[in-house]
Amino acid sequence: MRGRSNIVVQKFGGTSVANIDRMRRVCQHIQREYRKGNKVVVVVSAMAGETDRLINLAKSITEFPPEDELDVLLSTGETVSVALVSTILRSMGIMGKSYLGFQVRIITDDNFSNARIIEIETEKILRDLSQGIVPVIAGFQGVTRDGRITTLGRGGSDTTAVAIAASLKAKVCEIYTDVPGVFTTDPNIEPKARKIDFVSYEEMMELASLGAKVLQIRSVEISARFKVPIHVRSTFSDEPGTIVAESRKHLKDILDY
Repeated sequence: MRGRSNIVVQKFGGTSVANIDRMRRVCQHIQREYRKGNKVVVVVSAMAGETDRLINLAKSITEFPPEDELDVLLSTGETVSVALVSTILRSMGIMGKSYLGFQVRIITDDNFSNARIIEIETEKILRDLSQGIVPVIAGFQGVTRDGRITTLGRGGSDTTAVAIAASLKAKVCEIYTDVPGVFTTDPNIEPKARKIDFVSYEEMMELASLGAKVLQIRSVEISARFKVPIHVRSTFSDEPGTIVAESRKHLKDILDY
């Protein structure tokens, strides 16, 4: 934790922003961190079901839509989310400001539908934070150096959030989802599944490689490389979730942010 800023990155998945009521709940989490005096950066996914709807729309034309055009289409899901979340924040008296991947300039390679982040230009984000603005950034999407929109693959918003947190040397990256943390097994299948309070980067990468869906494996790889603490927690509760970090010795510091 030493040397890290008072920046908190909060990522909210599709179930968290599935409708306006849930978006209001999301904004309460943002407001809580903002009122603590932290500088908050928000990353959001498309509303639940929207990406599948857009894929099906493209496939109603052709079984194999061109990947670069499909990326343009799929990126519109997050466009809706960032605008709505920013609007709700403003109605609460917090200056939210929406950004798409090409506006922040989340620069990726040209591997359409499964692009990798090369660089994130942080100037706009840092300027906003210095002015008390909450940047609300579209997850899952980026842009090639020659201006073509790309997407990062399923679960790509996790990668967006962790990469932004790494670029900003954030104190923590909160990943909000529909479960209260990382469990010993899928709690939707096994009712006796136990929530884990701490998981190392290596253990989390192993869980992700074995099919755990709570975090995209690429996001865990980035967090391990840049030592970004992750806090996996539920949108629908204020209780602490699971910390993913290098070791337990920083656990209290991370939870006290």
